[in-house]
Amino acid sequence: MVYRRFGDRAGLAHALLDEREREFQQAYLFGPPPLGPGAPARERSRAFLGAPADRTEAQIELLLFAESAAPFARYASGAYGLYRSHVAALVAERDPGADAVPADALLAPLDARLYACRRREGMEASRVRGGLYSFVGLAFGGGGEGV
Repeated sequence: MVYRRFGDRAGLAHALLDEREREFQQAYLFGPPPLGPGAPARERSRAFLGAPADRTEAQIELLLFAESAAPFARYASGAYGLYRSHVAALVAERDPGADAVPADALLAPLDARLYACRRREGMEASRVRGGLYSFVGLAFGGGGEGV
């Protein structure tokens, strides 16, 4: 019965992840600042990248399982396309000539496999988040500042 509805176990995992994904999309597209519209690009980027870092931490095993069936499916998904477009638009506020490479670079630490590798090496979640914030600081000016 599960396979009829979801196709396979990875499909089931994606369905479980989907509810939180929809909530997150609503928050960054229509919610209050700094995650939602109205905040400067640097603050929105910090809020935007911090939220998936928290979700990755909370759902790492499910994300790893979902991505194991098709390792590159994440980058072809509608959610990643939205993330990439959103971060690229925020980067373009600072650098109108920028292409999507900075957006991919800012999103790269949120790949479940890389995130899990860092955590299994003993890196604390707060350090991963601090590194993201430092990267945002460097990308948007004002220097890098961690946690």
